[in-house]
Amino acid sequence: MVVSAVAALDDENGTGPAPAHVDPLGDPFLRTRFALPTRPATFLRRERLTEHLDRALLTPLTMVNGAAGAGKTLLVADWAAGLGRPVTWLTTDAAGQGPGMFWAYLLQALDASGVPVPREIRRPADAHGVDRELPARLAAGLSGRDHPAVVVLDEYDRVTAPEIAEQLEFVLHHAGPGLRLVLVTRTEPLLPLHRYRAAGDLTEIRDAELAFTPDEASALLATHGLHLPAPGVRALVDRTRGWAAGLRLCALAARETPDPETYLKEFEAGRSTVADYLLAEVLKRRTPETQDLLLRVCVLERFCPELANALTERTDAEPILAGLHRENAFVESLGHSWYRLHPLFGEILRAHLRVRSPGLEPELHRRAAHWLRRSGSLPETLAHGAAAGDWEFTAGALVDDLAIGQLFTGLRCEDLTELFSGMDPEVTSPATDLVRAARDLSRYDLDRGLAHLRNARQGLAREDLAQEGPAVNGEPGPGPARLSRALLEALAARLAGSPDDAEAAASAAEELRQTVPAHLLERHPEVSTLLLTHLGSALLWAGRFDDARAALSTVADSCGEEATGPPREESLAHLALLDYLDGWLDRAESRALAATTGTELLGPHRSSGSGLARLVLAAVAVDRDELDRAQALLDERADAGRMPRDPVTAAARSIAAAGLLLARGRTGAALTAASAVIPAAVASPWANGHAALVAAAVHLTEGRTERAAEALRRVPDDQTACVVRAARVQLAAGHRGEAIGMLDRPHLDGRCGPALTVRATLVRAQAAEEAGDPVTARGLVARALVEARRERLRRPFLDAGPWIRRPLGEAPLRALAAGWLQAGPAREQGGDPGGLPALSPALVVEELSGRELDVLRRLAEMMSTEEIAADLYVSVNTVKTHLKSVYRKLAVNRRNEAVRRARELRLL
Repeated sequence: MVVSAVAALDDENGTGPAPAHVDPLGDPFLRTRFALPTRPATFLRRERLTEHLDRALLTPLTMVNGAAGAGKTLLVADWAAGLGRPVTWLTTDAAGQGPGMFWAYLLQALDASGVPVPREIRRPADAHGVDRELPARLAAGLSGRDHPAVVVLDEYDRVTAPEIAEQLEFVLHHAGPGLRLVLVTRTEPLLPLHRYRAAGDLTEIRDAELAFTPDEASALLATHGLHLPAPGVRALVDRTRGWAAGLRLCALAARETPDPETYLKEFEAGRSTVADYLLAEVLKRRTPETQDLLLRVCVLERFCPELANALTERTDAEPILAGLHRENAFVESLGHSWYRLHPLFGEILRAHLRVRSPGLEPELHRRAAHWLRRSGSLPETLAHGAAAGDWEFTAGALVDDLAIGQLFTGLRCEDLTELFSGMDPEVTSPATDLVRAARDLSRYDLDRGLAHLRNARQGLAREDLAQEGPAVNGEPGPGPARLSRALLEALAARLAGSPDDAEAAASAAEELRQTVPAHLLERHPEVSTLLLTHLGSALLWAGRFDDARAALSTVADSCGEEATGPPREESLAHLALLDYLDGWLDRAESRALAATTGTELLGPHRSSGSGLARLVLAAVAVDRDELDRAQALLDERADAGRMPRDPVTAAARSIAAAGLLLARGRTGAALTAASAVIPAAVASPWANGHAALVAAAVHLTEGRTERAAEALRRVPDDQTACVVRAARVQLAAGHRGEAIGMLDRPHLDGRCGPALTVRATLVRAQAAEEAGDPVTARGLVARALVEARRERLRRPFLDAGPWIRRPLGEAPLRALAAGWLQAGPAREQGGDPGGLPALSPALVVEELSGRELDVLRRLAEMMSTEEIAADLYVSVNTVKTHLKSVYRKLAVNRRNEAVRRARELRLL
């Protein structure tokens, strides 16, 4: 009957078939398959995509390939409607019934759109096959057209018969410029795309380009009457990955809620119209095996076939995942056989999993954690172990990998701390106790940290002694746990101010390194750098400067890897403090700035390095009489809510704060700041010495000579900085002989910087002045000026007292002080040297900051703005800001003027 029905359509002259009104099965053609889909009122035309589609008129083949709901069909329909010329549209719903049905519908679509089909082409009578001459006759008919026929095949992913693809490619190839074929598909079509792509004959639009941008998403929401702030739009786009259907469904649902903005921010993906769409369009269309795999891998951020098999306990993941990716079923390829789910699809699957298989999720996380641990992926191992609630396994994985130091370093320290914050307190093992100790010590909770360390030590002691030694059968053995314990004991000793315990921990760690697999030590260089940093800090506290410098320099000179960034920053800050205590202000400032720059480059870390560095910068600023800058640095440290909690940092803050308060005449507050108690197992000679010097200076200022002398007796005689400052107090108290005797002790060796030698020289100059030897006094003051000028050291002269007015009022010394200590050269003639007032901040030029001087020095070297930025590791905009400030302070407008003025003022 089918054959007769078709044969009856032949015209009387036998010239070929007339246009058919029924398909090869004898059913009427469904004209909806030839009609352009209707665009909804809220449809948003995206010009960037329609402009891209315009290239379809220039290439034989165009492919719009995207996931379900990506907006492919509406995009092409809108483009076709606005093209201004006939377009043949066919939705290939019937393609699954065979080549005959496909070609019958395509020929009918051509007729419906006004593209004449040669009458010699015999319409297919069999749904499953076609006359072999049909493709050739159709290609020949199309090739002679003056204007190409534009043919859109929508839902082409339904075309699965290889013979259809082969026939279609034959027509496309031989029709030449007479045909422009546009395929709208969810999958890669069975066509030789590589050949068209290589020849430049293919126009492609894929998922990434179909995704809505934040601006487009905002415009789409506006068509629904919704207006979301830009951050909210970006968050929604990130969550949906710009998926068109997801955005539209969210917008429609949000319109029905009393608070659309909150809904779009916080909607539960598993209970939404988006979930209904994806479950129906993607999940439920799959086989039971595929559905099971998707529901199990949804707990993973990424997965490979082997990992998926571990979760399903089957072996078929590889072909299933490859097929899902090929079909754009919201499974994205990451390369090298790794995949991930679309984030919104993953959310929905997890919600569906909890309903469909309650209690399965923790077990899936546990399987994933164990597989990932064997594969060496520690971050994912920890995440899944924690999600499974298997804390003994999770802590053991961290410790066995020797990764305990990551709780203090690297970009993941905050994430790890958050991850282990949910650890069950009832779970106890050496590993869990070590992690708890690390967490508490990272928060400077010394008492709780030590308690957990004791528990870890006892637990490790109970372990089987037969496990002592290096790794066996691939297992790390007890070495990593014991080395981790030594690292934490070194940190605890540093926080407790116990150098002996720190040395003991470092010594134990050196021995334990021999029991740890070499690849773990190479993978975690932060362990060694953290140990040396903690040791160096403890030795610095004890006043063992040479030993501290050796340990800290090893870390500071290490390669700037991410893992070793925070300890390197801390070591630089400690070395800066050592330089400051030894009197080298420029060197201290340079190292402190390097420490803070490291923080900016690597991001915020839980380390006190940047805080200590800013305290050193504040102390340097006080010595340079940059009091506002010093106050800003101290306030910044306080505002950050990270007050010093280890002894060295606490002492540095005391020194900087007390010095600033003394410079501003607030003696009572200075005494309070200097006498603050710093808990520590042993006393620090330099910290105590500085506190005693502040007390002596305050008592002397207020006329309490006896109490000043008593305070000086607490100053150690083996700390150079303390001795130099003590000599000045002795001289101010009228004890000239004792002051000179202190300076004559063998302390002022080559390690002492200008901040100490200038002070010592001024004490000798004052002693000479008081002894009636002005010539010697002038020579000593001149020497002090020359030495101080290099480091812009002003505070010793401001604190010197009235006696210094006379030598500084003389012409030779006025010239040495001009431009950096005083406002400018005094009058050579007609002046009144005796009337020179005591120096005060008002007579000092507006000083350039240390970073401004760094910029100025490079300016003098003819470096460009970009070169200065690169050399200082800052942005170009930051350099420009410093330049504006330099020009303002030097009262100039150009670079060459700034350099000339700086040389006149002897700043260069």
